[in-house]
Amino acid sequence: MSERIPRRRFLATGGAASAVTAGQILFGPAMLGQDGAVAAVRAYGGAPLPRGLFTLGVASGDPLPDGFVLWTRLAPRPVDGGGMPDRTVPVTWQVAEDERFRRVRATGIEAARPERGHAVHAEVGGLRPDREYFYRFRVGQELSPIGRSRTAPRSGAANRRLRFAFASCQNWQDGYFTAYHHLAQEDLAFVAFLGDYIYESAPRPTTVRTHEGTDEPYTLAEYRNRHAQYKTDAELQAAHAAFPWIATWDDHEVDNNWADEIPQDPDQQPREKFLARRAAAFQAYYEHMPLRGAARPHGIDMRLHRRLGFGRLATVHVLDTRQYRSDQPDTLAQAEDPGRTLTGAGQERWLVDGMSRSGTRWNLLANQVMWASNDRKAGPEQVFDFDNWDGYRVQRRRMLEFFGSGRTANPVVLTGDRHATWVCDLKPDFDDPASRVVGAEITGTSISSGGDSDPVSFHRTFDPIMAESPHWKYIGNLRGYVVCDVSPARLLASLRIVSTVWKPGGTTVATAARFQVEAGRPGISVVDRVPPEREQQALVEETARRYEVDDDQF
Repeated sequence: MSERIPRRRFLATGGAASAVTAGQILFGPAMLGQDGAVAAVRAYGGAPLPRGLFTLGVASGDPLPDGFVLWTRLAPRPVDGGGMPDRTVPVTWQVAEDERFRRVRATGIEAARPERGHAVHAEVGGLRPDREYFYRFRVGQELSPIGRSRTAPRSGAANRRLRFAFASCQNWQDGYFTAYHHLAQEDLAFVAFLGDYIYESAPRPTTVRTHEGTDEPYTLAEYRNRHAQYKTDAELQAAHAAFPWIATWDDHEVDNNWADEIPQDPDQQPREKFLARRAAAFQAYYEHMPLRGAARPHGIDMRLHRRLGFGRLATVHVLDTRQYRSDQPDTLAQAEDPGRTLTGAGQERWLVDGMSRSGTRWNLLANQVMWASNDRKAGPEQVFDFDNWDGYRVQRRRMLEFFGSGRTANPVVLTGDRHATWVCDLKPDFDDPASRVVGAEITGTSISSGGDSDPVSFHRTFDPIMAESPHWKYIGNLRGYVVCDVSPARLLASLRIVSTVWKPGGTTVATAARFQVEAGRPGISVVDRVPPEREQQALVEETARRYEVDDDQF
């Protein structure tokens, strides 16, 4: 591999094949320097394995100042149970400062166990803060693709720049993951994924591409196959290989609109059956995401909310708004019930305490469902989706009063779920014009969920509601992701949209709008944008046909 090839191109094309020859020499047990690890390889004996072990690519996640977690899963037949023999396999990993692995800084061996789907989670430490590293795995003579990761700045570092992206909602059936082709070429410290990594919906032959299986997943084997199908997408693999990810879930990783121990349809899913499904979904989610061992599930429990720091500049508070929530209300009166919670009392205390003590300039919430009030009907009648924070109004008011209390600095909520973009001011009482602005929320669009959208229809429906919703600053429903540039003075967010998700290649990306939050001044403003009337013509390619979608938002 020529060193003249740009780094992004090298990563996006997965340079494993070109590295095999060198890897057979440089990446052997002698490089490990660990007697126990070498003994593990010898004890295994090199028994024959199927070819094509790294079909699902590689990933890294949860960056700390001294390291990150590395992930892969051995799956020569990815949507057929994985295709691995029923035995433990040692997997060697290696981290270096350069793409050719001449300056190796960490090595080790992890056991890929059948009871964990032959997934590997290696927690790497001892690295330098705020540095770029490269990593790879090896089993026998087979090398994985090469990934790139980055450590976080050290705690207390006076860093003045942080650039990251956030994304959500990638329905395999609704469209190709074309946005990731462009995201993988950005210059980012990390990607925050805010939920709906897979969709549990049954296969539909009338969509762009069809889910595997014959029904929704219910068992561990079925959830493994569904995750593996998503992981076979080359663009998704490239985005994972390019940056560390900070991931959390929403509902579709388990069951649409699930709430704690309650499924969407309790009359069809008895409690014990749903709890078994939840445990299977949790296990498969952990097996396929770059998460630390602290997140490993125990039956129906999995600790996913966590906190990551980036010097003095920012703290990312990762939320879980599914596992501990009260059931969704049916009426506005029920939504005002003071006992109703979206996070659970323990996670709320954790969040308030962490935001109060972070000591950073910005407090960023990696959040699933929309905080800002979102009326769905123009005119005096109000219609809400109570799966969002609109259904948990007393807790929302309490949290937003905390945002404005002076006990935390510059809160910005980053949200997924909606398959559209909503940029909003946050205030404790959205119905009171005198209620002061205490924060900002950027609800990002989807990677593919909803397919190629119809901006004209969207604006016809929601522009009249926007006129009645002064806290809404921008709305749109084109597919893509959001890039955030953070400095001590401001957070600048760029909405990056793709031309189509109904064609697998040849797409373009453009910045549809930019938004700014100034430090010390709660609220968000639109810096610039493409006029809505130009969206359909200028930014969305026409495709030969329109497909059905699984979209549950519009």
